[in-house]
Amino acid sequence: MVTHIGLVGLGKMGANMRTRLRAGGIEVTGFDQNPEVSDVASLAELVAALPAGQRLVWVMVPSGPITRGVVTELAGLLSAGDVVIEGGNSHFSDDAVHASELAPLGIGYLDVGVSGGIWGLENGYGLMVGGDAALVEAAMPVFDALRPEGPREEGFVHAGAVGAGHYAKMVHNGIEYGLMQAYAEGYELLEAKDIVTDVPGTLKAWTRGTVVRSWLLDLLVKALEEDPELGEISDWVEDSGEGRWTVDEAIDSAVPLPVISAALFARFASRQGASPAMKAVAALRQQFGGHAVKPAGGS
Repeated sequence: MVTHIGLVGLGKMGANMRTRLRAGGIEVTGFDQNPEVSDVASLAELVAALPAGQRLVWVMVPSGPITRGVVTELAGLLSAGDVVIEGGNSHFSDDAVHASELAPLGIGYLDVGVSGGIWGLENGYGLMVGGDAALVEAAMPVFDALRPEGPREEGFVHAGAVGAGHYAKMVHNGIEYGLMQAYAEGYELLEAKDIVTDVPGTLKAWTRGTVVRSWLLDLLVKALEEDPELGEISDWVEDSGEGRWTVDEAIDSAVPLPVISAALFARFASRQGASPAMKAVAALRQQFGGHAVKPAGGS
């Protein structure tokens, strides 16, 4: 049974995950390039601190070259029977590359899509896992410590083979794009009609009993209560990449995604002119993920 893991990457998500894991009875040794938050000075020290046998190292760093570099370095430090869990927002195709690099060394690999943003510490994280069933079962104490309270199947899924976790998270984020855009457009239409004199109150009235109630709606209401005119935030909205990947997959699979595609293109439009709807999307991203936003009037 896993009771001690290594965690690489102690940014907003990683640091909160370390705290939640420790609260759940899992000992965590964390490494980060920032020595102020790191438990050890190097990846080699992290691996050495873990109990021999089946060491488990969770990687939570930016996707792309940084993740690939960490996995390659771990390949030279770990040994047969150990497991690497990759929990960043990587493209699912990278997982097959990582797994094939580790497999000849006898090192297992799991990919995990993680949702919950800055609220995951308190509420738990939604987890979507790809990889071998035996490895998933061995790591279950870690997943149980991170996921929300309640039935496991409502916050955790073994989605399939290697890559399935990140693929599921990609689709999840594509859906998120569409939901956020719909709420944002509704907000802008309410603002455009002078007959509605309490827009924040109208949205708040939808948070119980209506068919459009959701956590995202709750967060939009929270953002408006903090800044009723969204005057402190720019309407410039970044896209993380997963929306683009979702649309790319839809094209490759000939699956129509008109809503998600339009939501992605709306983010591009946000960089060309003022838009109350995109201010709402920017505010939502800040509320659930702590994503940086541009102040109104900023460049």
